[in-house]
Amino acid sequence: MSHLRRNAALLVALSAAALIFAKFASAKKSDNHAQAQMQMYAERRAEHALNRLAFGPRPGDVAQVTAMGVDKWIDLQLHPEKINDDALESRLASLRTLRMDTKEMSEEFPSQQVIKQIADGKLSMPSSGARHAVYMAQMERYEEKISRKQEASNATPQSATTEAAQTEQQQNVPQQNATAEEERTKQEGIGKNRINEDQRQTAESDLPQLLNESADQRFKAILKLPTEEQIALASLNDREREPLLDGMTPEQRETMGALRNPQQVVTDELMQGKLLRAIYSQRQLQEVMTDFWFNHFNVFIGKGPDRYMLTSYERDVIRPHALGKFEDLLVATARSPAMLFYLDNWQSVGPDSDFSRGIPKYTDRPWMGRRRLPPPARPQRQAKAKRPSGLNENYGRELMELHTLGVNGGYTQKDVTEVARVFTGWTLKDPRDGGGFFFDERKHEPGDKMVLGHRIKPHGEQEGLEVLHMLAHSPATAHFICTKLAVRFVSDNPSDALVNAMAKTFLKKDGDIREVMKTMLSSPEFWAADDYRAKVKTPLEFVASAARATGAEITNAAPLARQLQNMGMPLYGAQPPTGYSMKAETWVNSSALLARMNFALALTTNRLRGTQVDVQHLSDESNPADVEQTLTILENNLLEGNVSQQTHGTIEARLQDLAINRRRLDDPARPPDVAMIEGLLLGSPEFQKR
Repeated sequence: MSHLRRNAALLVALSAAALIFAKFASAKKSDNHAQAQMQMYAERRAEHALNRLAFGPRPGDVAQVTAMGVDKWIDLQLHPEKINDDALESRLASLRTLRMDTKEMSEEFPSQQVIKQIADGKLSMPSSGARHAVYMAQMERYEEKISRKQEASNATPQSATTEAAQTEQQQNVPQQNATAEEERTKQEGIGKNRINEDQRQTAESDLPQLLNESADQRFKAILKLPTEEQIALASLNDREREPLLDGMTPEQRETMGALRNPQQVVTDELMQGKLLRAIYSQRQLQEVMTDFWFNHFNVFIGKGPDRYMLTSYERDVIRPHALGKFEDLLVATARSPAMLFYLDNWQSVGPDSDFSRGIPKYTDRPWMGRRRLPPPARPQRQAKAKRPSGLNENYGRELMELHTLGVNGGYTQKDVTEVARVFTGWTLKDPRDGGGFFFDERKHEPGDKMVLGHRIKPHGEQEGLEVLHMLAHSPATAHFICTKLAVRFVSDNPSDALVNAMAKTFLKKDGDIREVMKTMLSSPEFWAADDYRAKVKTPLEFVASAARATGAEITNAAPLARQLQNMGMPLYGAQPPTGYSMKAETWVNSSALLARMNFALALTTNRLRGTQVDVQHLSDESNPADVEQTLTILENNLLEGNVSQQTHGTIEARLQDLAINRRRLDDPARPPDVAMIEGLLLGSPEFQKR
């Protein structure tokens, strides 16, 4: 009977959601004309600032910011170095990969390329301990993969070729329309055929004895098991694995995850770190700006080694420059291994470079010293035309179209080619082994280049810095960047006056992002009553704001990250360099909004593993038994009381229907379902907007 009640409650909730969202889809700014004409009083001004400059208010935040003064709070957020964030750091302490460099991460959690090098005898296998177990597990999978390919090749060569191509494609580009569980299984490289039934039964039979041991003894016992049994234990479903992991140290848990899939440990911790920062950091504006700039300089996590490079990219390139000079950020991204690999510039070689012409860098005759060889004879010059040029225009195009000038920024295809020539030689040392940026003069295209009417004289690496400086100080760049900032923080269609004022500051203050933000925040457009709760939240903003609004306690953010995939916004999962849209039209559709409602109900009813919400805390200590009173209290606590009469009435009517149905099921005088009310409010049009 309780099962039926739960199903009935869920159906009622979803019916309410459908009614609410039907109204939401056609909502306009003029829904509450009186509200739009009001001047923001202090509390509403604080709430507006928290919704636009942070990932939404937490319980008590509006009162705290109001007491401090909104302007003082904003000034503090603009200087994150002044804000103590030790509480967040303690939450992140268990995620060790967030503090590793790319090479260390690749060695601790080996990729398939590292395992292949061991198989080929180019690297040595760790001799003992947890790392040895992880490597052995991956070697087992690698050998099984090779064996299956050979079997397929012997049977039908054509199908083997197809399988190899599909495997390579799956490793590098996860399908965007896969479900969360399918995508996770694919990334982990785990299928039922990989663990036979005998191994699975052995793992399950080992569990009772292992669970009788202390966590440390349990871990040591697992490391002594045969590799096949370790893999089988690590590959049990989450429900079965959780008791096995209970009490283990973060490092031991990472090892258990790495036995399953090392790459997944890296990506899971990266995603958890992003969500925990968004939800718990006191430096909220810095995290919002970090998300903005990562999206602007987007890099896709599904492209090979970028899985290992993104941690450093976000930590060392984006976050430190999020409120600094735009040129510094632009140069940092241009030299970033993640960007060089993502847009293929690390492979770009000048057609007339020494490398393309086959000229060795130095003579190999010691009596001549380290002298450059002379250019080759004319016949060799003519032969170069048969060589592939190796020039890659991806970065040059995206640098101007997406990173600086904008699609209408006044550049031509000729400029794209010339910029690509400028950046030849900007490459990587051993990218699959975590190598960093270096300038390879032998691959650099010699001679003058003409970019946007400016002659770039031959100066090696300096040519690239000259182009970046020119682009960073272009009026077109100022307008393009300031438009995107205004779209993120003010309106989907910001006024020309606001963008022009911000662009003027951008050019006058040498691209100082903090100063541009000050101009925007002091503008009447930012505080306009018509723009209050007018921006639709992206899925990331929605999930983070819901967790903050409910005061959720999160011990494992990985399930939250998977919820974002269900909503169409997997973290770091935008394949094209354009990143994710910040406009409402992308995110307002029936299936996406239903996914949000499902998440809201799962959150408030504590059905998300690793996340706990104290629903009674938000409904006030008095815990009234009246539905109307409970709804009003929760509207005040979750939405500062700013709920339309239409939304209030729709939710109240559905809750009254639910109460009647419960009484018919012989459950009289039951208190209001606080979790259900909170879930419906989180799914309301008012909470969907910021």
